[in-house]
Amino acid sequence: MHHHGAFHETGSSFDWLFLCIPFVLLIILYIVAVIYSNKKYRKWPAYRTLCWIAGVSGIALACIGPIAEKDHTSFQAHMFTHLLLGMLGPLLLVFASPMRLVLRTAPVKIARVITKFLKSRYVQWITHPILATVLNVGGLWVLYTTGLYAAMHSIFLLYVLVHLHVFLAGYVFTVSMIYIDPTPHRTSFYLRSTMLILAMAAHSILSKWIYAHPPTGVETMDAQVGGMFMYYGGDAIDLIIVIVLCSQYFRGRIGKEINTNINLKEAGTKPTSEMKSR
Repeated sequence: MHHHGAFHETGSSFDWLFLCIPFVLLIILYIVAVIYSNKKYRKWPAYRTLCWIAGVSGIALACIGPIAEKDHTSFQAHMFTHLLLGMLGPLLLVFASPMRLVLRTAPVKIARVITKFLKSRYVQWITHPILATVLNVGGLWVLYTTGLYAAMHSIFLLYVLVHLHVFLAGYVFTVSMIYIDPTPHRTSFYLRSTMLILAMAAHSILSKWIYAHPPTGVETMDAQVGGMFMYYGGDAIDLIIVIVLCSQYFRGRIGKEINTNINLKEAGTKPTSEMKSR
């Protein structure tokens, strides 16, 4: 791969520590919010805190440090950062349910503003499964099948914007597929599952395209290993989303049937044989 001197100088330990400050602050703020929340409400699940710490740490690893430095010269390292920044990191952050925690700890006026924003047309539009899928997977196709990949390693601002898009698109896509945080604008299971299948297919096809057609400036062997990493790593993370999506669907179905049976019993009506057979 081409070497770009502007990005190739290894940062000092002090530089890395300085760049770690925002990520450390995010973890500290979350923990402080958990402590405050536990004093007023039911205890916050520990696994959510662990997911937040792991998610923020993974994103930090993709942005700073040795792996991030190798991103500019190794496509394999770049693909590792892609999986951390655009897939695994966002998934862990969604599991941490940060918006629910914010609403539990924020003052009433601020909580109302946040709730109003979540109910806005913009959020409804940006988190729709179709648009979220296009922004997420479509952006990756543009990145790896055009000259954008080579260009971003020559222009620092472009490099930052591409990585910001990868993270935000990955997060919004995950939020649009599985409902863990408060979600006023919900869509059907069938629409979400359809778009998830299409996204998985497009992601897999792109990884195979990279294997056969390396991006500009990437050596064939480097692209092949990176493509395989993208294929298998992406499928593993997508499988987690599939499991969560399906479990939420079946829990919802079972809950509805239980409520239906309870209502029928209260009304003095016996549940139908179809309901009993389920």
